[in-house]
Amino acid sequence: MSIIKDNSLNLLDCTLRDGGYYNNWDFPKNLIQNYLNQISKTRIKYIELGFRNFKQNKPLGLTGYTNDTLLNSLNIPKNLKIGVMINAGEFKKNNLSPLKNLKRLFPIINKKISFVRFACHFDEVFYLGECITWLRKNNIDVFINIMQISEIKKIQIKKICNYLKNKKIKALYLADSLGCLNLKSLQNLIKLFRNHWKNDLGLHAHNNLKLALNNSIFAYKKSFTWLDSTITGMGRGPGNLKTEEILNIFDKN
Repeated sequence: MSIIKDNSLNLLDCTLRDGGYYNNWDFPKNLIQNYLNQISKTRIKYIELGFRNFKQNKPLGLTGYTNDTLLNSLNIPKNLKIGVMINAGEFKKNNLSPLKNLKRLFPIINKKISFVRFACHFDEVFYLGECITWLRKNNIDVFINIMQISEIKKIQIKKICNYLKNKKIKALYLADSLGCLNLKSLQNLIKLFRNHWKNDLGLHAHNNLKLALNNSIFAYKKSFTWLDSTITGMGRGPGNLKTEEILNIFDKN
């Protein structure tokens, strides 16, 4: 497949976040630093370093929390933007408001964090409004990832897009959590979203059907401006789009 040069496409690598399902996010700090150093030599500029989590019942490794101690110990290459993912469902496990829970996760705003991605089921999108506003006021970009996108209904798509259209998020991501999208079903989904969403779209493709690469290229051809990947496809279940494969196609050099 020929190389495509397109500076409008943003590649986001989430190896140490999604890949953490393999090893309980137990990546040594020297490996994390080396990963950052090496990936900064590619055209990838957005790195989702890990989850930002509340304390869990079972111990998690460094990128299971991606706390300020870890961030402050790393030398972040200047051409990289670092972000974390938050499971929106965590905000439903106590009686605090979503915003108060968010502030518990970010008692201070670490300037090394450029973006936050919320992983959401359909109903969880609608209580993130104040969280999005607060993060934007603190100069942090926000992405919304709709999980299990293959199960979403037409009316839900309309409601999500209408709710988010004035929220100034960086991009709305379709996450194929179940890995069951083929080109036809993806095409139908894109058409439904484009009826209501004129801003940036992203795809997080899982590789259950060995279609992660084809689906991602198809999404790009349909004007998606964000694609996720992980090194060797590391990730939950059969894994994700492989960083090395997508770089072979979208590469300046």
